[in-house]
Amino acid sequence: MIDVTKLLSTLLYDPKDPVLFNSAFFFYYFAIFLFCYLAVSGSKTGRVWVFTLFSLYFFYKACGFYVGLVILSAIVDFNLSRWIYRAQQRSLRVFLLVFSIVINIGLLFYFKYTDFFIGIVNEVTAGHIRPLHLLLPIGISFYTFENLSYTIDVYRKEFPPVDNFMDYLFFLSFFPKLMMGPIVRAADFIPQISQPYVLDREDIGTGMYLIISGLFKKIVISDFIYLNFVQYIFDDPSKHTGLECLLGVYGYALVIYCDFSGYSDMAIGIARWTGFKIPPNFATPYQSASITEFWRRWHISLSSWLRDYLYIPLGGNRKGRVRQYVNLALTMLIGGFWHGASWNFIFWGGLHGVALGLDKVRIDWLKKTGKVYTGFSKYFFKVLGILITFHFVCFCWIFFKASSFHDAWALIHQIAYDFQPGIWYDLYQGYTAVFALMLLGFVLHFVTASGGQQVMEKTMARVPVWGSVAIMVVFIWLLIQVKSTQPMIPIYFQF
Repeated sequence: MIDVTKLLSTLLYDPKDPVLFNSAFFFYYFAIFLFCYLAVSGSKTGRVWVFTLFSLYFFYKACGFYVGLVILSAIVDFNLSRWIYRAQQRSLRVFLLVFSIVINIGLLFYFKYTDFFIGIVNEVTAGHIRPLHLLLPIGISFYTFENLSYTIDVYRKEFPPVDNFMDYLFFLSFFPKLMMGPIVRAADFIPQISQPYVLDREDIGTGMYLIISGLFKKIVISDFIYLNFVQYIFDDPSKHTGLECLLGVYGYALVIYCDFSGYSDMAIGIARWTGFKIPPNFATPYQSASITEFWRRWHISLSSWLRDYLYIPLGGNRKGRVRQYVNLALTMLIGGFWHGASWNFIFWGGLHGVALGLDKVRIDWLKKTGKVYTGFSKYFFKVLGILITFHFVCFCWIFFKASSFHDAWALIHQIAYDFQPGIWYDLYQGYTAVFALMLLGFVLHFVTASGGQQVMEKTMARVPVWGSVAIMVVFIWLLIQVKSTQPMIPIYFQF
């Protein structure tokens, strides 16, 4: 007999157990969704309604009644964009655009940054204003940027507004990317809604590879390394030797990459199975030979958004070199602040802004002198660039991850003054599985760059449907055997 109370508790929002792509609930949810979606796949209206309703429910399971914010945002920007497009007077169009920006940024600011600025006011004035301790709505940073890009593109006449509200709500609430991105632009997504649903072997193979690789990166590599090593290091760096701290930083670099890129891969793979193509969000970023190249490969949807809607409107590189460096610094500072209401994130963004400015100086010098490296020198400086870029990024990750500046500097102090390389063998014996997975993770990171991903996608595309189902079932069973009992919330879930 069905336990109605238990069933209801499973279906209702539980703040202690939000729905995740790697949760057992999601597998049942996704199976039911696919059944319903395929049942109406011949009707554009049916696909939109089924997908939207399932997406809103998915978001409800992740953050409760904050799902109303997504609906409210869709209503506001759907109407504002239409008014902007139809307005004849430039002043009215500007006013409506500014109003849209204020509404979107205002909601984001209220939930994400109010307590941060209350803290600043209290420190400066010795005041006693009570923080509001607001619960941050999951995904608000992502769908806010999607709303902004939509209304700005409409204002620029680069994209006509949609006529059907459900199409826009579908775009904004699309559950694969709703909570953690990628940040998808309406101009790339909305035209796909009206296209007939066709699923070929390439879609099945690519989607399967992305989902399996994403789950593997998230559960097998990221979660295991974090829960069994990295979290111990960052909880109190002063208790660990410099060698442990350094390996912890390397571990976190892999953890945040596998965590976020794994989620992005799953989102893109699920979208592919449902007939939508979302651009990749990562392109083996740790193979970058410069910090400029890194930001072309890391969180591509965010870095391109910041470039097109912040850096270029600020003037980009069109107003002289000094202004260009200032624009870079401001863009990265704001990008850091976007990640969270903390001085650590602002400092992290500032470091990357300074590095990007210095890299522009290097690039300008190479162009001015006509310096071109060939032969052995070309490969030597490429490898050197990869090593320098990777270690700079790792240095910045310390401030991104550490709970305070004190902890960040404590970790750096241990690496600089208490390294103790002699303990490496004891450390290896204590964390053999962790270090083996770290090595595997970095090796796979470079293998996929050399064409491994394309080979795997083509291989899976040749597998018949029954074989694909069998592979997925076996893989999920294996994941259940190896996954940790303590679920790890995705890192970018908090942003």
